[in-house]
This record gives sequence, structure tokens and C-alpha cells, in this order.
Amino acid sequence: MPTLLQINTVVNSGSTGHIVEEIGQLAIANGWKSYIAYGRNHCSSYSSLIKIGTDFDVKMHGLRTRLFDKHGFGSKQATKILIERIKAIKPDIIHLHNIHGYYLNIETLFKYLAVANIPIVWTLHDCWPITGHCTHFDFVGCNKWKTACYACPQRNEYPASSLIDNSKRNYRDKLKFFCSVKNITIVPVSQWLENVVNESFLKNYPQKRIYNGVDINVFYPLSKSKDIKDKLGVGNRLMLVGVASIWGNRKSLIDYIKLSELIDKNIIIVLVGLSQKQLKNLPDNIIGLPRTENISELVEIYSAAEIVLNLSVEESFGMTTVEGLACGTPGIVYNCTASPELVTFNTGIIVERGNISEILKAISQILNNKKSYYSDACRKEAESSFNNTSQFNEYVELYNKLLQSNS
Repeated sequence: MPTLLQINTVVNSGSTGHIVEEIGQLAIANGWKSYIAYGRNHCSSYSSLIKIGTDFDVKMHGLRTRLFDKHGFGSKQATKILIERIKAIKPDIIHLHNIHGYYLNIETLFKYLAVANIPIVWTLHDCWPITGHCTHFDFVGCNKWKTACYACPQRNEYPASSLIDNSKRNYRDKLKFFCSVKNITIVPVSQWLENVVNESFLKNYPQKRIYNGVDINVFYPLSKSKDIKDKLGVGNRLMLVGVASIWGNRKSLIDYIKLSELIDKNIIIVLVGLSQKQLKNLPDNIIGLPRTENISELVEIYSAAEIVLNLSVEESFGMTTVEGLACGTPGIVYNCTASPELVTFNTGIIVERGNISEILKAISQILNNKKSYYSDACRKEAESSFNNTSQFNEYVELYNKLLQSNS
């Protein structure tokens, strides 16, 4: 029985956590033994879980990041202990996901991987591995990552540093350590991200683009939209939905607020994932909800909505758009980064980034056509292009291929 070890910040929580869990489940179904090593949050899992470090270790790593911009270079002892666990488990494949998040020491880990002779699959969910600091750079129009980072314009963004800009050295060290491991296969989760990787210092590694998948047996259209709307306080109004784990600048919360000032009185916006501070400062025609791990609640909200709005200006993939499609709900997205890859002419509309008047026209077009005009096509697109079983089976096929090559 071959053994898979995945490493990610979280397990079965948030978008990457659910992806990791579902890959583990599919691997188990295909005769693999599955382990997941994680740094912070976790929900129940079918895989054997390995906690990396302690809560105190995470806090100290966060402090090191905040003061010295050394994110990814704390948690040295925790990573050494993880390596001992890896040696005991003897995985046939190590699958990396997000290795940032205050829980891993990349120098220690990659020095081990460079000599371990274990095939590595590395799914890139964002751009942190190829920059000296940030997880995304398109929003600020920065291209320093193509040659060498310095004077980072996003030093105060996650992973924020208050005192020092260490982006130049971080970039140099990432290049050194990441490129020291020979047997890595890079998996970008979108064509846009693949294009980015091809301009980065990881460009010489083999790549296989695999879109993220959604469980279409969990995310599916529900028929009781009136009951759901009544529960949310929407009533008979038309409902637009936006969902995010964290409503930071790149998620364009301000654009939803601008939009709320211009939409008709019979339309209301529901935003999921807001902080307590954000919930206190919403206009009357925006209903705010905190972040939820209740998937059934999300399915209800997606299903009841007329449109899913994903106005993020930076998306490596765009899971909320796909979850909406699986629930039969068309989407409106900005024409930037990976978002346009997920929407076709019969499943939604792509608009110019930040153009509120275009969003209004797109909303009007979809509402005039009625949701039913799009629903079947949305569901079929989710089933054919983003079914988690078929998408994540590509990972199992990749694992098997790498095992054969390594034997």
C-alpha cells in the first residue's frame, strides 16, 4: 500500500483545507494510506493527522514575521520534529500545498527534501512561493518577482512586517532552497497561475495544471429558495451573494458597497465571511454574515441567490464562483487573474475590473434573462469541468506516474 503525505496550513477547513481532505479521501479510495500534516486549524478527517508545532510556536513565528519579515523561517524545531515523523512514515509521495502560515521552516524542510529522494508534488494555491513577501502582486502591479524582490510595496500586507523589509533576502533564499530539490512537479490551480510560474524561478520544473474541484454531491441546487431567503431576512427581494474567508483589500469589499448605493430597492446583497468590525459598518441593503464552516448553510445561500458576485481583483482560482455554479447560480467576475477562466457566456458574465456601471449592466442582463436561463448550464459546467472526483483523480494519476518514474 503506497503512502501519501500532504502538508498544508489547515485540514478540512477553508478552501485549501477542504481540497487537501478530499484528495486524501480519494487517495484512500484508490488504495493509498493518507497522512496530512498541518499547522493550525483542523476539522475531522479520514486521513491520519500530524500536528506541526504548538500554538505557542505559531505565535512566535508570527512575531518573527511581524518584526523581521522572516515568514517561513521560524518554527525550526517544529519542522525538525516533522522531518522525524516523515522518516518514520516513509511516504512514497509528499504533496505540498500552502507552506506559509506561521508553522513551517522552509530552509529546514527543503534541505531535507533535497536529499530524501521522495517525489514531491507542490500545488500552488497562491504566489507566495515565488515572491520575497506577498501572496499576490497583481493588485499593486508589481513585477519584481520576475527578477528579484526588494522594497516590497506590500510589506504591511499578509504576512505583514511592521519594522523590516526583508523581501530581497527572502526572495534569494526561496530561490536557493526551492530550486535545490530536483524531483518536484508543480501544480498550478489555474492557467493564469501557470503563466505566472513560467515567468518565475520555478519555471524549469515540470508542471501539470489541475483545476480545483467541488463536491457536486454536496454543492447542488436546492429548491426551497423562499424559505432560505426568509431565514436570511431577504424576503421577496432578489439576492446577490459574495463569499470570502477574509474580506481584505483584494476581495474588493468597497466595490460591493459602491454597488449597494446604485442597485434597485428590490435587490439585496448578502456577504458571507465578514469580520465583526466589518459587520458593524454595512449599508442597509447589505446583509452581512460571519465566516462559516457550515457547508449546508453555504449551499442554501448559493442556491437561493440569483447571482454569485466574485469581485476579487486577485484569484489564483476562485472557489466561490465554482461552488455557485454547482448550485445552479450564474456568476459575475472581474476580467483579471484566474476568474475569467471559470465563467462562460452561458454561466455568467465577465466585466472590467472595478467598473461598477458594467456590473450593474451585467446584473440587469442576468435578472432580465432570469436565473433559470443559466441554471442548467451552470450545473453542467460544474459537473464536467470542476467535479472534485475527476479533478482530484488527476492527482492520483500523477502520484502513480511519479512512483513508476522513481522506481
